[in-house]
Amino acid sequence: MSLRSDPLDELSIPDGTTVEEHDLVTDSDVIVGAQSTVEFGVRGNNVIAGERVTFGGHIEAEEDCRLDLWSDVDGDVLVGQDAYLGERVHVSGRLMVSGDLDIGDDVEIDEGFEANGWIVIRNPMPTIVFLFVYLSQLLRIGEEEAARSLVDEMLDGSEADPAIVPRNAHVSDDAWRVSTPATIGDDCRLHGNVRAEEIDVGANNEVFGSLRARGDIVVGEGTRIHGDVTTRNGTVVLEADAEVLGDVSCDDLRFHEDATADGTMRASGEMTMVRAETRRPTDEEADDADEDATADDEDAPADDAAVDGSPSDGPDEPTPDADGQSADDGADAGEREDDATGDGERTEPTADASSESVRTERKRRDGPGTTSGA
Repeated sequence: MSLRSDPLDELSIPDGTTVEEHDLVTDSDVIVGAQSTVEFGVRGNNVIAGERVTFGGHIEAEEDCRLDLWSDVDGDVLVGQDAYLGERVHVSGRLMVSGDLDIGDDVEIDEGFEANGWIVIRNPMPTIVFLFVYLSQLLRIGEEEAARSLVDEMLDGSEADPAIVPRNAHVSDDAWRVSTPATIGDDCRLHGNVRAEEIDVGANNEVFGSLRARGDIVVGEGTRIHGDVTTRNGTVVLEADAEVLGDVSCDDLRFHEDATADGTMRASGEMTMVRAETRRPTDEEADDADEDATADDEDAPADDAAVDGSPSDGPDEPTPDADGQSADDGADAGEREDDATGDGERTEPTADASSESVRTERKRRDGPGTTSGA
């Protein structure tokens, strides 16, 4: 969780949170702001509640539990490690602590308490004051590494984001009412209507109630809302495979073509449908396309050379003529004839000489006993 000026400025539900029977169950920490009401029990890693917080059920903390002054718990409190109870805290059930117990004045535990570690009766100082004093003492004695390790542990001690209920919130099976934005993670199962300034619901959730906000509302992929989705001045976004079992009313509406709504969809402004094929490619897909294009460009010159059939560099091979002899052989034969005639110049035969040689050649072909006409 980021370090901000007001860490309790929104309703934040981490991934995998469910409401089972009358308990809010999560694997991460649970932080409840001052003067809030949670009408069911809470089960989480660390449970921290501010001043005048009311719980309507049991509290089960796998690690530490801290209840500030004037808090009230209508049930038992089971703590896996240490517990810190401020003054005038009331527990209607039994308090069971596996570690140390730091308890304030005028604390009422109707069915008694049990602690396996040290029990100190005093007024525990607020958590932020304790951390400030502890860090200041570490820095004063020069233990900067220890102070840095403490800060890193506080900020990065839990891999999962905590479940945060802001100040003056009211959470029950009927409704989750906050005056801040609300964010719901993935794979959650919640009961009750959600009322907030803005609502952002993740993917693959099941919300048994309606969503109402003054600003924007986003319903993630594969999420089912068992109720209406209504915003006063904002935009409603329905992702792919989102399902609304009710009406949708908003200023602007943007919905995927695979999203469905059983009721009426009303938008006073623009209504936009997003098709699946118009989605933008991811960075990995774009990189793969660039690599394929580069590989095709590199293979293109080699393919062109193979198609053209151009010979490689080297000595020219002689080309045979129609009689099966190469041009070079014919040239050599001509040179030998020139040598045989002598050093004199060759004279071209006349027409009569040519005719006589033709007749002589015909007689040779006809053979003896045949007569050729002139």
